[in-house]
Amino acid sequence: MGVTNSRTTLAVALAILPFALFGCGLGDDENAVDQPGRAPAEEAATKARERVQAYLDAMIAKDSAAGRSQLCAPAQGAFDTAATGPNGDFADHFTVTEAAITDVRPGAGGQEVSTSITVSAGSRKATRPLLFTVTRGGADWCVAAEAPGGHTPEPSVTP
Repeated sequence: MGVTNSRTTLAVALAILPFALFGCGLGDDENAVDQPGRAPAEEAATKARERVQAYLDAMIAKDSAAGRSQLCAPAQGAFDTAATGPNGDFADHFTVTEAAITDVRPGAGGQEVSTSITVSAGSRKATRPLLFTVTRGGADWCVAAEAPGGHTPEPSVTP
């Protein structure tokens, strides 16, 4: 009975994990990356990587306040209601054991940061890709959205 319950809990947690931050992109300015004076591409990729890495570190540490601080203001309300809920990124019944950034590239809504997240509940583990969208809001960068999936890293070209 306990094994079935933990498997069910893990399955539900993993199925709903990508939707834990539902609405993160709502209300943000989709044209923020088109504004004059935006950062050069290299700086954008670096800032996006930093923001997502800080969020991943917060997930591993179960520090929801640190995770919340990486989000764009419009996403914070949805985060507050979902993050520590039964299927949120910071839920108590599962642990994020590994999290790695696999790719960073420009996208339609900002910088797209692909990640690989390993979650465990008891002895069960599952690894899933998550895609974060990072935008520039005013003078700062923030995570605007989280969704299932991601990009395959581009092969490195050697001359």
